[in-house]
Parts: sequence; structure tokens; C-alpha cells
Amino acid sequence: QVQLVESGGGLVQTGGSLRLSCAASGSIFGINTMAWYRQAPGKQREMVASITSGSNSNYADSVQGRFTISRDNAKTTVWLQMNSLKPEDTAVYSCAARLTVYSGTKILTNDYWGQGTQVTVSS
Repeated sequence: QVQLVESGGGLVQTGGSLRLSCAASGSIFGINTMAWYRQAPGKQREMVASITSGSNSNYADSVQGRFTISRDNAKTTVWLQMNSLKPEDTAVYSCAARLTVYSGTKILTNDYWGQGTQVTVSS
């Protein structure tokens, strides 16, 4: 019923920029938190950035100052602007969201994940 779809990944040179987007669809009552995670080969998944319903953002130390997360509550979309990219940023980036959704006659809160989009930064 509810799904997240990411886009915007690709190949970019060191120092370049990419803008990822994540669109949520379905019977969504409200967006509590949206976030971006990434996982590189052989590495554990890590949180890159998150943003709350109050537009408070949080970033991993490794991307602080280079990445910016933003959201449009009305459009249920979150973006991740990635600047000054480094080879270490190469990973599959996934959108995650804590959403309050309609489920039949009930309203409940669940966590949802997108399918992921590949970001590759070449040296």
C-alpha cells in the first residue's frame, strides 16, 4: 500500500554533486521522520541524514557540511543534495521513512524502506 521510490543516483567524479530524491506514495496520514541510509560493499549500513516533521536535520559526521537533506511534507518527498563527493561516498543509498498511514479503518505508524539507488564516485 505504501512505498518509497528513490531516484537520482549515478556515476560522478570526485568533487561532483548528485541530488537524490525519494517519493512516498500510498495512504499516508503523516510523515514523522524521513532519512537516507547508505551501505557500501563490505560495510555496515549507516545513517547519512535524517529530517523530522519539524524540519530538524541530523547528519553523519562523514557527510556533515557536504550533504543537505530537505523535505516537502505536502508532496511526501525528501531530497538529499550531495556535494563535494568523495570515493568513500560510493554506496547504495536507501530512503527510509517513519510514516503514519491508513490501514483499513486504523491509523498506524510504521517504518518503510525504498529499494535503493547506486551512487558511485570515481577518483
